[in-house]
Amino acid sequence: MECYERVMKALRHEKPDRPPLNYIATPEMNEKLKKYLGIENQNELLEYLGVDIRYVTPKYVGPKEFIGVQGAKGAGKDFWGVEWKPVTNKFGTYNEIAYHPLAQAKTVKDIEEYSWPKVDWFDMSHLKEEIKRINAKERKVIMFFAGGAFESAWYMRGLERFLIDLVERPEIAVTISKKVTEFYFKRAMRAVEESGGQIDIFYSGGDIGTQKGMMLSPDLWRKYIKPQTKQLITPFKEMGFKTFYHSCGSIVPVIEDFIEMGLDILDPIQPKAEGMDINFLKNKFGDRLSFHGAIDEQELLPMGKPEEVKRVVIKTIDILGKNGGYIVCSSHALQPDIPVENVLAMFSAAREYKY
Repeated sequence: MECYERVMKALRHEKPDRPPLNYIATPEMNEKLKKYLGIENQNELLEYLGVDIRYVTPKYVGPKEFIGVQGAKGAGKDFWGVEWKPVTNKFGTYNEIAYHPLAQAKTVKDIEEYSWPKVDWFDMSHLKEEIKRINAKERKVIMFFAGGAFESAWYMRGLERFLIDLVERPEIAVTISKKVTEFYFKRAMRAVEESGGQIDIFYSGGDIGTQKGMMLSPDLWRKYIKPQTKQLITPFKEMGFKTFYHSCGSIVPVIEDFIEMGLDILDPIQPKAEGMDINFLKNKFGDRLSFHGAIDEQELLPMGKPEEVKRVVIKTIDILGKNGGYIVCSSHALQPDIPVENVLAMFSAAREYKY
């Protein structure tokens, strides 16, 4: 079965030949895997692992004062004006925010007068040919990042200040969220046009959950953030694309809201987060929603043994993949402290699983 057919069959809640696979990892983990396997090319690595999904991205061509996309390697300001600073531990380097450009804004007017990025800062003329190359031998599922209404907004304002705004000055938070969403939606629509409709899944996201529950009350989210979140899901669903949303942590109270908005795939399903039990999720939402992730990256992958990883992967597929509706992936980007053997065990267990 081809990659595209395998994924789409699963998303129709039918049984493919095996569960679809996706791969997300830090740069350090990428290099660690390639070195271990003697592979130089990233696509070779994805083919070796049996990954069914590929990502395409726009090229930043905007002002040189910005480094481009948020979290890009190296210090500097992304296209929103958020400044990132690399922080290194013994395993790898991560980018942390060092400056929030709207932290001192006092009024809605201050927000509106900010120098907001332009869609023309991103070139997408390559998308059609790039997707054609990706699909040359076998059709893959193509994903494009549609943006997020929450995270990019608080990156600009500061998390604590943004959450306080939602209570004390909601017009400030909503204005930032609307501006961010307007940009992302226009950019995603440009991708629809430039790709010739060849993108299969538009994914959006923004962490609204923590280990113990939601980062903000469900009512606040519904009132002030949901309308913008919907703008990055519903229109794409109505255009016939599949939709995908990423939020770490526990977000049980609003999963019904996402289904109502037209969400097809929920990611990353952190099984250690309160309420995100896979049996519960499949029983309550599994006939209306597909799941992506769920292979624990907090304890299992970094600290387990390959045999244990295989057992958990098989059990997870048995539950979340019953009658389709599941794409196997780690519950977050694979971190560089994970043994290579555990990563290979995860992928081999999924590849060998037969419905």
